[in-house]
Amino acid sequence: MRFDIISIFPGFFRGPMDYGVLRRAREQKLVEVNVFDLRAFTHDRHQTVDDRPFGGGEGMVLKPQPIFECVESLGIGSRAQRLRTESRESVVLLSAQGRLFHQQQAEELAKIDRVVLICGRYEGVDERVNEFLADREISVGDFVLSGGELGAAIIVDTVSRLIPGVLGNEASAHQESFSSTMQVVQDGLPNSTCGSGGLLDYPHYTRPADFGGRLVPEVLSSGNHDEIRRWRRRKALEKTLRNRPELLKSEILTEEDHKIVSDLQRSQRGS
Repeated sequence: MRFDIISIFPGFFRGPMDYGVLRRAREQKLVEVNVFDLRAFTHDRHQTVDDRPFGGGEGMVLKPQPIFECVESLGIGSRAQRLRTESRESVVLLSAQGRLFHQQQAEELAKIDRVVLICGRYEGVDERVNEFLADREISVGDFVLSGGELGAAIIVDTVSRLIPGVLGNEASAHQESFSSTMQVVQDGLPNSTCGSGGLLDYPHYTRPADFGGRLVPEVLSSGNHDEIRRWRRRKALEKTLRNRPELLKSEILTEEDHKIVSDLQRSQRGS
């Protein structure tokens, strides 16, 4: 998998890409990350990348010319060509107006060979970049950042984790919160004691079992895997209902799940 990042602050990426999973993935040649300085594609003495928007308004907007030239220098086909031929390349514009980034989009990107990430800045990017160059416009959250660099780092990390060989345990990426690939057995429970499906992850505990009188739930050391799965499923539902209740609308819930959620909701109303 190759990532090409376009930014006016290329030095930003010297840190986030040099640690943990991403560092190992790059060393093993599973992931390639290239960063391009947008100012290198300007043609004036001041290396100007922004300008005032037509129609007035506050702030400055990134100009189209340096961005188009940078992407074209990478040998990427036009947006129309990529969409027409189902290309294994994608040009992503990081923007506060984009589609909200989620695990399903990460899984889609992990299936292609190359992703170009354009980091927006200032008050935005000339809309012609979105209309004629990018095939995806993505936002990493309902908040405003100073630029797309943090968002680009998030996307690289999230997508890289899904590439075969990057994680030490291949099953790990399918057993985390938001994963859309978790399988369930007939009784409606994940087929592993390590799965929450599309819910938030269940609580985790480690040694010591007794930490200053704070005990690990007894069921986790019982050795009864069915009971552990049931306990974890209930806790995942509980945490999701408490912190991200909207996720329950898209999750396939069993009859037992619905009963658990109803009991939890009644408990919440009574407290």
